[in-house]
Amino acid sequence: MKMGKTFAEKILAKKAGVKDVVPGQIVTVSPDVIMSHDNTAPIAKTFKKIGLPKVVKPEKLVIFLDHCVPAAGEQYAQNHKEVREFVAAQGVKHFYDVEVGICHQALPEKGHALPGRLILGSDSHTTTYGAFGAFAAGIGRSEAAALWATDKIWLRVPYTLKVIIKGKLPGRVSAKDVILKIIGDLGADGALYRAVEFTGPAIEAMSVASRMVLTNMAAEMGAKIGYMYPDGKVKEFLRNRTREPYEEVWSDPDASYEKTLEYDVTDLEPQVACPHTVDNVKPLREVAGTKINQALIGTCTNGRIEDLEAAATILEGKTIARGVRLLIFPASQEVIWEAMKKGLLEKLSRAGGVVMNAGCGPCLGAHEGILAKGEICLSTSNRNFQGRMGNPEASVYLASPATVAASALKGEIADPRTV
Repeated sequence: MKMGKTFAEKILAKKAGVKDVVPGQIVTVSPDVIMSHDNTAPIAKTFKKIGLPKVVKPEKLVIFLDHCVPAAGEQYAQNHKEVREFVAAQGVKHFYDVEVGICHQALPEKGHALPGRLILGSDSHTTTYGAFGAFAAGIGRSEAAALWATDKIWLRVPYTLKVIIKGKLPGRVSAKDVILKIIGDLGADGALYRAVEFTGPAIEAMSVASRMVLTNMAAEMGAKIGYMYPDGKVKEFLRNRTREPYEEVWSDPDASYEKTLEYDVTDLEPQVACPHTVDNVKPLREVAGTKINQALIGTCTNGRIEDLEAAATILEGKTIARGVRLLIFPASQEVIWEAMKKGLLEKLSRAGGVVMNAGCGPCLGAHEGILAKGEICLSTSNRNFQGRMGNPEASVYLASPATVAASALKGEIADPRTV
């Protein structure tokens, strides 16, 4: 008897123009969107070596300047200049300069992350767009250059892990705690080149913003893609953002999965990823009291309105601990506008937070919040590798916005449920 197909199998078969594919099969596909950011300049250098004067499908390119914005030095300024020149020369319509925000937040806001689309981006956290029902995967720079030249790439059809999440999240426990728990259990390579399909009542109850946290960090357990069904919340998010048609792709009810995992989050407690790997996850109570020098709320993982609201709820009318620097990085220009309307930025600023521009900031260790030797940062970002924030002799812990806000108040890692 023929079994049903998973989302990953169905969409890759569709994009390859074949009737059927199986996990492990290599297919040649043409993506709907090709995303890049500041790394567009080095990709362009590789593309130039291919010898073609023009990108084959410039309308598919979506390019952002977001990683080091505004430019922190001459080298970054030159990089940005080269990107702008490339965009102009190639007639790239979808270019978003330094004011727009982080690619993984702004690309959906601008209507490019649609259900059923195949999106490839030269950034590992391209997986974020799976929250909208897209097959979204990271690729290398050379692969991006080849895509510009040919509009084709080969992909291996991934096996699929199904993660069913049940229960109702307790107060001040969020999607970040859920994904840290899963990564801690599976390990950094526990879903290597797998499609991870998140489903269940707890996912259905989550906002689109919360779902993006899970698909964003699917990359941290090695996943090729993260995916969720595009329900009414996704459609409402997209309603005024695009007029382009899209076709939803769902896994069949009788699809075959490599493995199915179940979680009940009813009693989940706050989680913290400890240095220097994302899968070094512990319940917060085991690291409570660890002194911190810097607290970061934002980035493409947790820089959305609900994240700023969670922090403001804890910090409003209070002042952060002496000796702690609290940095606020909204994920996009749109988030900044909404946060201003809601008064969130004022609340966070009055508490002692430094409100920054929409961008990646210290997450990649380039500027705006680099750590000094021996310092400790508690961050809502997605990676805590050694040297990630610019200093190999500093340490980064990862946690939810509520946990980071509570810890900024205390000057040490603290449980947000007790503040």
